[in-house]
Amino acid sequence: MSELPSPLPQVLLENHPTAFALLQGDDAHPELRGELLFYPYQAGSLLAVRVVGLPHDGFFALHIHETGDCCTGGDLPFHCAGGHYNPTNTIHPEHAGDLPVLLSSSGCAYTIVYTGRFRPEQVLGHSVLIHGSPDDYHSQPAGNSGNRIACGVIQGFSAAV
Repeated sequence: MSELPSPLPQVLLENHPTAFALLQGDDAHPELRGELLFYPYQAGSLLAVRVVGLPHDGFFALHIHETGDCCTGGDLPFHCAGGHYNPTNTIHPEHAGDLPVLLSSSGCAYTIVYTGRFRPEQVLGHSVLIHGSPDDYHSQPAGNSGNRIACGVIQGFSAAV
């Protein structure tokens, strides 16, 4: 393993995240909650994700969306978050906001993922959403990932926190 540029646990254990999002479920999933921590790493971001209260075992889409608005009113929860974060105007699944799916077991999902598509400071003020179905990484424009079931706004991590 010495050929790797640096051990990933060092980044997570020795550095502080520079951004975070606290996720809250929609009205149909009030027990769903979680957090994403954003660490600058190499040319992109390392994301640490922890979610509890997912409605079933299986896969759930995880995306960064355009706006930092997690409105809950109306028939479409979190519709104010807009589409996927896509500053280079590419097709799905090449949007900067397209992330790997979460895998739930007993309603819990934990993952660490690296993306070179953005740095943490580039997504401040945007939102993170969990969808009720897995992303198929093919369908346009958003992967046929189902209803939006949880949302959180990405914020800077203050030194006082």
